[in-house]
Amino acid sequence: MTEQPLEEVITEKAFAALVGSQAEMFHRLANTLLARREAWSRQHFFQLISEADALEALLDDHGARHNRSFSYLRELVASIRGLALAGFSLSHLERRMDGYPTVLNRSDLEQAARSVRSSRTFLEQALVRLLEAALREERQHGIPIPEEQHYPESRNGGLGPRLILPRNMGQQDLENDEQKVAEMASRFLQASNLFEELGARRIEDPDERETWLQRFCTEERARVFEATVHNLQSAYDTWVKGTGLEAGDERLTKLRGHASAALHLLEAVTHLTHFVERHESGTRNEESEGRIEGLVRRADVREITLNHLLHWASTFMRRGRRLAEDLLPTYTDVRELELDLPDDLYLHARPCALIVGVVNRYATPVEMVIEGRKCNASSILELMIAVGSHPDARRFMFRGDVNPLRDLELLFRSGLGEHGAQSLPDALAYLRGGA
Repeated sequence: MTEQPLEEVITEKAFAALVGSQAEMFHRLANTLLARREAWSRQHFFQLISEADALEALLDDHGARHNRSFSYLRELVASIRGLALAGFSLSHLERRMDGYPTVLNRSDLEQAARSVRSSRTFLEQALVRLLEAALREERQHGIPIPEEQHYPESRNGGLGPRLILPRNMGQQDLENDEQKVAEMASRFLQASNLFEELGARRIEDPDERETWLQRFCTEERARVFEATVHNLQSAYDTWVKGTGLEAGDERLTKLRGHASAALHLLEAVTHLTHFVERHESGTRNEESEGRIEGLVRRADVREITLNHLLHWASTFMRRGRRLAEDLLPTYTDVRELELDLPDDLYLHARPCALIVGVVNRYATPVEMVIEGRKCNASSILELMIAVGSHPDARRFMFRGDVNPLRDLELLFRSGLGEHGAQSLPDALAYLRGGA
């Protein structure tokens, strides 16, 4: 019995015919969009993502990336998909901007809306150039392209929300709604700190802007920004959305409004950063990258990325900070607690890790004070530095919500885990893995 080979070579002519037959809907959609004079809808971006993804998969499955004739087409289609993803996020935000409750004033909201609109328009124009180039490239290599402009509106029309499970890996089960809101507010503060430290600002000089983005907003970091806010919004929807507390406190819906607006902007930032690093970075096919740069200028993409999208994403997160700060005292019972260290114990790495474990379980801010020096009790680094600066200190003051303070008092009374994991009371069983 003759064994079938794992791969067989297809001629370029045969592959061109295959693309023509299997990518008919991509071609119809391209014709439809190129003939359109009105702004693209969210549906158009969604359809383009779907059709470009299918065509890119077809090209990849047949090794187009490593073929002289079809490698450029493959890069064009990948670029189309990436920019369409960014356009979809912005068109979604543009439709909902007025519906997101926030603390921004009307002038700021109008400026943000203009940035979103101009960025979406830029992406439409860039996609038109990429689509035209893709069709030219296909015709040059003998791919049959229909003149048909009709693209069925019902195709790829599922624009309802995706049904996804809660993003709750690593999250603790919280006891009550007030505690859930307190954690949400604390998480928002942590996220806003990330953007405060980032220090995103508008930069008009292209060289200075490029230097800043290469340092502070690589694709890897952009994905961290996006994931941080995505997890924040998902936790809100898991714990707070639909509760009686949300219905009775408009600050909560405003907090989510800030996170949602920032999230859609950061989604676009990620896609545009990926586009630059993948297609215009000098690390892939030099000829293809040069040709794509001629269609979509890197400097223009970077100007949109920083001066419009990242600027306003940072603004939404930073301006939401006072909402979170205002919510915390409402949903936490803040007290002070002084604890003395037993004579035979010292605060070294292991007991400090247990203190951090208690604070992080409740995820509300707790401050530790050692002989007047304050530190964040959720940070092992800050804790170790403070303790190391006062090695003889025996009294420690904690300031924060009553829930972590209660567990901290139990931890000190039970010897800070220095007598083994089993010496910890059942109420602190969650710490036994680290004792």
